[in-house]
Amino acid sequence: SSGVDDDHVFISSGENVHLPCNNALHDCKSTTWNYNRHSKAVELFNSGINKNNTERYKRLSLGSDCSLNIKNITKEDYGSYTCQQWTGVIGQQQKQANDTYVYLHVLHVSSSSSQTEISAGSSVSLSCQLYSYTGVSCGDSGRSQGIDLLWVNQAGDKLKISDSRYQISAPGHCIITLTTTLLNEDDNREWRCNVTQGDQVKISVTYTVKIS
Repeated sequence: SSGVDDDHVFISSGENVHLPCNNALHDCKSTTWNYNRHSKAVELFNSGINKNNTERYKRLSLGSDCSLNIKNITKEDYGSYTCQQWTGVIGQQQKQANDTYVYLHVLHVSSSSSQTEISAGSSVSLSCQLYSYTGVSCGDSGRSQGIDLLWVNQAGDKLKISDSRYQISAPGHCIITLTTTLLNEDDNREWRCNVTQGDQVKISVTYTVKIS
């Protein structure tokens, strides 16, 4: 609908995020935040009050500007968040301005090894996945919201399939996997997964290898 602010926020798992409510009133007691994924809406805050006391909801708080703060983001937090603000008494409330929609995209890197230190000569696979609800399309950089995922080295150079050290595959939507056999000189080496939109890096996650 017209006048709606669509905001795309990219964050990596483990970080804290701040989702704006653009039509903020002076008093956040009129603020409602809803969360939507798979067409199932969940009420997070109503009249400025947290609606649930589960572990997940304990990570949520309202900022002084009625923004939604989420601590220690997990890949399960991706989705669409909607801020609404109301004026008037209960039963006669009127919506203040348009809803604010914020789309949260979460980048998560996982390793095929559960060990913190891996021995040289071992093969390791690093999977980088963008958990994205709507509004972006991976692997289609020609579109306005087209997103690309790529692995780069410490210098920021894209790792190429032509380099025999690395096997790079895209086993699913918004996933890119890097597989390599570790060498002694890989100790403390960083590999980075970048999410790019056009020429702009929206977010990146660094994985540092420790050789035992």
